[in-house]
Amino acid sequence: MNTNRTSGSSSPAPRLDVIGLVTADMAASLAFYRLLGLDVPAGAESAPHVEVALPGGVRLLWDTEDVVRSFDPAWTRPAGGGERVALAFRCADPAQVDAVYETLTAAGHRGHLKPWDAVWGQRYAVVLDPDGTGVSLYADASR
Repeated sequence: MNTNRTSGSSSPAPRLDVIGLVTADMAASLAFYRLLGLDVPAGAESAPHVEVALPGGVRLLWDTEDVVRSFDPAWTRPAGGGERVALAFRCADPAQVDAVYETLTAAGHRGHLKPWDAVWGQRYAVVLDPDGTGVSLYADASR
């Protein structure tokens, strides 16, 4: 299977370039992701659009709800509790999962699943960002 080209085309296949988040509160969302170690530009809290480069070349973008409505007037905030996007951050070890979970929840962010030793061999936890997006924290379990 040729994964470098689109079917029937000599062009390279599209590659994942951006993960976009729509936020109701830019400052709160950026503060949350800064606690996870992302290098968010200083002063970005007042911007309607923010982006950061992640290791590996993918970018994480934030847009305010107003920005999204500016090009999609029919857009409405998702309701009903179903997550549409989930992000996962690999930690160095199981102790770091616990420590990052504690840092985030101590800062007032909602814990969704407290750290536990998952049957698939990882220490795992989930915290919700200010817009309710699940953010997983995980590390390979110590052997």
